[in-house]
Amino acid sequence: MYVVTGATGNTGSEVVKSLLAKGQKVRAVGRSLERLQPYVAEGAEAFVADLSDAAALTQAFKGIQAVYLMLPPNVAAPDVRGHQSLVTTALATAVRQAAVKYAVVLSSIGADKEEKTGPVVGLYELEQTLNSVPGLNVLYLRAGYFMENTMAQAGIISAMGKTAGPLRADLKLPMIATRDIGAAAAEALIKLDFKDHQTRELLGQRDLTMNEVTAIIAKAISRPDLQYAQLPDAHLRPAFLQMGLSADMTDLLLEMAGSLNSGYMKALEERSARNTTPTSYETFVVEEFVPTFKGKSQAA
Repeated sequence: MYVVTGATGNTGSEVVKSLLAKGQKVRAVGRSLERLQPYVAEGAEAFVADLSDAAALTQAFKGIQAVYLMLPPNVAAPDVRGHQSLVTTALATAVRQAAVKYAVVLSSIGADKEEKTGPVVGLYELEQTLNSVPGLNVLYLRAGYFMENTMAQAGIISAMGKTAGPLRADLKLPMIATRDIGAAAAEALIKLDFKDHQTRELLGQRDLTMNEVTAIIAKAISRPDLQYAQLPDAHLRPAFLQMGLSADMTDLLLEMAGSLNSGYMKALEERSARNTTPTSYETFVVEEFVPTFKGKSQAA
């Protein structure tokens, strides 16, 4: 039996689907029974729990082979790091009390830094906390920049006629689809070929700049004149707040962008077959971005 936390999220859902496709028994942990039902229909066992509830998680983790752990994003939290610490403590407590032997953990490039990486500081704390759990073999999957983060550009293009954000236009970033993270995590859970504390970066199919991202989107939506604009924090802060992000999350995301722009936060591994994943950004745009963009364009 494998346990997947955050089972209805971007990566957790992919881990569940990958494990079920391989005929494995899965206990899917989420906050909503209704949202877990599609996985129950496919053969998963639903377990409703909040990831800050150590007692519930301990029950979910008992007698399992391995667990997939992650920190769920809480973009509206007034104290994002405080919420991350609460969940980290609960996860580590449950792993310890349930005597879990193997964990695959969603982390991020930049999790080697203890400060100035915005919300990724929470993943540094998660890694350090789990490293202190006796007898736990843990693999940290330090993923690159989610392709899904660019989905917000669908609304920005509709509103502004261009792509825009805090990142430098020429900054090369390893971009990865969450489906590839889920597949890598499921494979690691099944193989369990790691010991003690190990890290592995997942760098996507290739590195891309926001100019290159914009060109790929432009071709897919037949907007050859589409351009990217790096916006100053003063312009982005009210936009993020209007999107429903808390002031604290807004500040953390802008801090992270600054650390990416400066090169302080970056991948540590050379690109290799081991850390390169199959889904190209072109494929992601056709399958995920374009349908969303068309929906927003029709609604406008």
